[in-house]
Amino acid sequence: MRPYQSVTPEIMEELKQIVGSHYASNDPDKLAGYKTDQEENTLYHHMPEAVVYPETTEQVAAIMKLATRLRIPVTPRSGGTGLAGGAIPVCGGIVLVFDRMNKILELDPVNMFVRVQAGTPTIEIQNAAKEHGLLYAGDPCSVDAGCEIGGNISTNAGGNKAVRFGTTRNQVYSLRCVTARGEILDVGARLKKQSTGYALEQLIIGSEGTLVVVTEATLKLQPLPKNTADLLAVFHDIDDALQLPNLILKEGINPISLELMDTNCIRLCKKNLKIDLPHAEEENVTYVIITIDGLTEEETDQKMEKIVSLCESIHAVDLLMADQDRIWRARRDIAEATRIESLVFYAEDIVVPIDKISTLIKKLPELEGKYGIRTITAAHIGDGNIHVHAMQCDTPDDVWNEKLDAFHQDLYGLVYQLGGRLSGEHGIGCKKIKEMETFTNPVQLEYMREIKKVFDPEDILNPGKIFTLPE
Repeated sequence: MRPYQSVTPEIMEELKQIVGSHYASNDPDKLAGYKTDQEENTLYHHMPEAVVYPETTEQVAAIMKLATRLRIPVTPRSGGTGLAGGAIPVCGGIVLVFDRMNKILELDPVNMFVRVQAGTPTIEIQNAAKEHGLLYAGDPCSVDAGCEIGGNISTNAGGNKAVRFGTTRNQVYSLRCVTARGEILDVGARLKKQSTGYALEQLIIGSEGTLVVVTEATLKLQPLPKNTADLLAVFHDIDDALQLPNLILKEGINPISLELMDTNCIRLCKKNLKIDLPHAEEENVTYVIITIDGLTEEETDQKMEKIVSLCESIHAVDLLMADQDRIWRARRDIAEATRIESLVFYAEDIVVPIDKISTLIKKLPELEGKYGIRTITAAHIGDGNIHVHAMQCDTPDDVWNEKLDAFHQDLYGLVYQLGGRLSGEHGIGCKKIKEMETFTNPVQLEYMREIKKVFDPEDILNPGKIFTLPE
């Protein structure tokens, strides 16, 4: 592949002609704000050469035509809340920011769908749906941090409601996109089913901006649960806690949320978020947070009575209301609590079969001791997605990066032995490329590379993400 073109003053003028002089910049101070997302490890930081704020799909198309003609890398960026480096401009070039494309274009409460631009904050979509008695079920933990729907689509974000409603791909009807060549491409449709060729929208969701630039999405809405209840079950044995998902499902109860926090996680949240969390100082304490709903208050109560009985049968030491101000705030703000303790941390996003969660979590103390790395763990135990935050604390940068590398080889090796994968919802980004290429089946990896070449033959769309392309 020939080298990328730098963004010259002449190219900056062309960009300003497309979006307006106030919406394209190469000012160093402004560029510095886009050298990273939520990643504080400077090992991954890269400066862009230009930042551009389009207002329409047509402007994005014009930018991509320019980028393809001159072979300039383009990194799409939504809220910048990612934890895998997906919005970091690894190869420089243009960062495409969707701050101006932040509108809810249509909300149909009768037919239960909403059409939005890529830069729309997810929480605004949730709130708009709620005003009509509806639910947008996509609910990443980064909602409060300002994540946007384009980023959710890019990574196929999951979150606390995924056990019931699925990940972002389960919320999407259709997408409007711009190809690397600057073509406007509509994929998917507002249909319950279709078997008409390849489902390109499903391929694009989770592709981390490496195939096309998503500019609009039509999303499914659900009836807003009328009667919900939240329970905190406290355990001293994590194996007891991990029996709950299958026990609950066998009772015919389909929970909205099933979340786990380990001892280290609970204590860190109590300390750094200044929240009074029950049983936090006890040895080997594990939280399981359960949200259920029913058509009536009576149905919800009946379900909760069953769950309470199940928890008691597997030795729960306490059962409490999981209120929003304490328990759910702690679960949602784990990243904030971690960042207060250690500005640099690595947010693992591994996923394993539900029955293998215990095996993996029990292995973590051994890996901590082996590599001298401090961790906390939380998990979406209803779908096997485990978040291990490995914290740098006072370890020098060079030692930390070396330790982390070795830690990952053991951890990811175990994940794949258990039938798992590197990411459940954060994506691969630029941080897990080496591991992606190490652990992915070579034939599968080659087909992914061929797909990338079809969509983006010049490798200008978010290059340096997911995997490398051969020279």
